[in-house]
Amino acid sequence: MVYDEDTLRVAAATTGEFVDWKGIAFDGSHGTHTGLIGQRHFVNPVAPGVASPEGDWSDHRLLGKDGRRYGPLPREWARYDGLYLYGKTVVIAATVGGTRVLESPGWLDYGTTPVFTRTLNLGKLGKPIQLRVAPETVSVALSGDGTLRKQSGFWVAELPPSAKTRIYISRADPASLAALVPTVHGPMDLEPFTYGGPKRWDEEIETRSQPGKTDGPFIADDFPLPVENPWQSWMRPGGFDFTPDGRAAMVGTWNGDVWRVEGLTDPAPATLRWKRIVSGLFQPLGVKYRGQDLFITCRDQIARLQDLNGDGEVDFIGNFNNDHQVTEHFHEFAMGLQTDESGNLYYAKSGRHALDSVVPHHGTLLRVRADGLQTDILATGFRAANGVCLNPDGTFFVTDQEGFWTPKNRINRVHVGGFYGNMFGYTSVTNTADSAMEPPMVWITNQKDRSPAELVWVPKGAWGSLGGSLLNLSYGTGRVFIVPHSQRNAPSQGAVCELPMPAFATGIMRGRFGSDGALYTCGMFAWAGNATGPGGFHRIRRANTPAYLPVAIEPSKGTLAVRLSDPVDPEAIRPEAFALKVWSLKRTAGYGSDHHNERALSIRGVRLEGDRRTLILDIPDLAPTQCYELKLNLTVPGGSSVERVLHGTVNDLTRS
Repeated sequence: MVYDEDTLRVAAATTGEFVDWKGIAFDGSHGTHTGLIGQRHFVNPVAPGVASPEGDWSDHRLLGKDGRRYGPLPREWARYDGLYLYGKTVVIAATVGGTRVLESPGWLDYGTTPVFTRTLNLGKLGKPIQLRVAPETVSVALSGDGTLRKQSGFWVAELPPSAKTRIYISRADPASLAALVPTVHGPMDLEPFTYGGPKRWDEEIETRSQPGKTDGPFIADDFPLPVENPWQSWMRPGGFDFTPDGRAAMVGTWNGDVWRVEGLTDPAPATLRWKRIVSGLFQPLGVKYRGQDLFITCRDQIARLQDLNGDGEVDFIGNFNNDHQVTEHFHEFAMGLQTDESGNLYYAKSGRHALDSVVPHHGTLLRVRADGLQTDILATGFRAANGVCLNPDGTFFVTDQEGFWTPKNRINRVHVGGFYGNMFGYTSVTNTADSAMEPPMVWITNQKDRSPAELVWVPKGAWGSLGGSLLNLSYGTGRVFIVPHSQRNAPSQGAVCELPMPAFATGIMRGRFGSDGALYTCGMFAWAGNATGPGGFHRIRRANTPAYLPVAIEPSKGTLAVRLSDPVDPEAIRPEAFALKVWSLKRTAGYGSDHHNERALSIRGVRLEGDRRTLILDIPDLAPTQCYELKLNLTVPGGSSVERVLHGTVNDLTRS
């Protein structure tokens, strides 16, 4: 039985085969949708499944550009509250016109004409409610409180407050169904199922963390995932967060599980203990604790997971907020999850691929109010925004991916009200000129990274001289980039440079620093990318070896200053050890952009400041440019050399 959270209708009931397993999350296909393939016993059209308190059946939900309705019913009319899990029993919680409603689906084997049941309990307070049960072409019966009638081609049930009711739906002969009803015995009271049920998954799976090589400035430990598990759960992590005590982590996988893992912060090699705590979520791609509360970003809702009886498993998938406007398009991922000091939650919603937007949430940065009662659109014009980073100054970092109206990958420093380029996103901007959009802090060409993910700040006390730096994770290449950027009050501008360490086998999307000062990061391969391992979870520790990474970059009239994390040899600073080229992009409705007017710029001289970390490059022809590549060949103490390659953007030149 398929339940529509937005309209509170039972959309369909089938037997036999389940679904066709098509769609990007199952077979990787684009533009397909998962469909029921079993025998359909009844189907209800897309429309409210409950009448409004005034008895209205009209669909008053948001009207999309395509003329279809999206999102949940008005909150004062009806609201899906969540799902209780009790063994093999599930109980749907909703509020209809102020009346609390509990509902549990069921099924009776009745030969070739099975019977589907809906057991409902209503709260004492509120008005009677009306349910659209099924088309009048099938047989429907009712036991307990309430009445049935036919109305406008459907069976409608009217239930009074305090009702305990069971509705039977079947293609059986009406007389046969009526004869069956008195023989059915079973609990009508659903309240006992709302306090937590028995464990469903007793198994705890162990893997062994693998220490990384220690011959470089960074050590990458690997946390093997429980790929072999009794439920054939596909281990493709889309997000994680540490538990409030910092001793474990909650890991969400793209196909709908959340796992608790212990032992992460122990020195490798160590035993990792994995416990499945919930399943059945809709493409979770963000995980975040707010105090003791665990929130998950799904495509249909921000879910709050609750363990009601303290046995370590989730008993209630609460709907904290389902303002989400979900269309059938495969590309509209809901990405990342962060909170601010006031308890507001933030995530990014992708737009449709190669198609105009349909609903206001397409291609936006969203804020969910701390009480969950309102969602605000903060910025628009994104194509495939893979997560969000909150900044101390009230701005955000949101990356975007090359595509239509997005000539290359972008790192955007986002301000409330800003538009970031994708005309296919839902926006009031009609001017297609580049001047109508906020420029990115960095345009990233494919040679450097084909799919940037979330950004994360290095804590001030972590990673030595890299403390306070900004990092960008890469879904496309499985790498971590440092993002040196301007510290001046000029338009945001910066660059990216790989950390000197091997790429991971899978794309990495989410990162959080642990209490031990290490960066923990997880990710997966699900759509186009170079790092095709199905999923991964890793820890990156800072070694004592100098990294010689750029931590800040300041373009000025005639000069480019690059500050390094570690001192270099002043005797080996020669102009021929540096190279700079620039190019431009063309932003159009087509996919991506070639490099235009690519050319080298002469570096007339280089000097090293007294700190031995700051390089000043004398570049007479330096001008604002969408893209540049700067190669640094550095001689370091001891006589060896390292090369660092920066790709960046200059939006503004200040006077030196």
